[in-house]
Amino acid sequence: MAAWYFSTLYKFSQSGLSNVPSSGPVIFAANHVSYYDPPAIGACLGRQINYFARDTLFRGLFGKGLLAIGTIPVARENAEIKSLKAIFNSLKAQGAVAIYPEGTRSSNGQLAEPKAGAGMIACRSGATVIPTRLFGTYEAFGRSDKYPKIGGRIHVAYGEPMYPDEIDPGKSHPERYLEASRRIMAKIAELQDPEATVI
Repeated sequence: MAAWYFSTLYKFSQSGLSNVPSSGPVIFAANHVSYYDPPAIGACLGRQINYFARDTLFRGLFGKGLLAIGTIPVARENAEIKSLKAIFNSLKAQGAVAIYPEGTRSSNGQLAEPKAGAGMIACRSGATVIPTRLFGTYEAFGRSDKYPKIGGRIHVAYGEPMYPDEIDPGKSHPERYLEASRRIMAKIAELQDPEATVI
């Protein structure tokens, strides 16, 4: 459904698909610039990705769309704790999840400083992390937009896998989880849209 939507309404492409493991616990750690980010990340992958959203969003056609792409509703009360529990349960079951090191959607489409949460999840789960960067989703459906703009180009770049020994600075590090998030965010920042790269 998501693949058809993006391929029909946008010039939609991906790079680095060969970096995505076909099995095992995987975290897609992505920049967050748009309402489109969750479905775009998983649109053309061969495995289900779990996303997490407040249960108040699961209404009408939009709510049906969230369920269709594998989004798990999280009650607003103690949402952070419940989201973390759902994420760890999915990874423990060898699933794949999408998380956003920046913690919230960017207001201007630019990369922001990460929060410690993504690093904590990566360190404690031991899952493989795929740095993921979205291009064009901000222009199509940014944080301040009430409705999406049809047309234009959207590209999803999947980076090389990151493993625990590359991400985790160790328990003795004074900012262990934040440093882990910084390492992940640095890899996201390195990813480029191949069609926009000047050779």
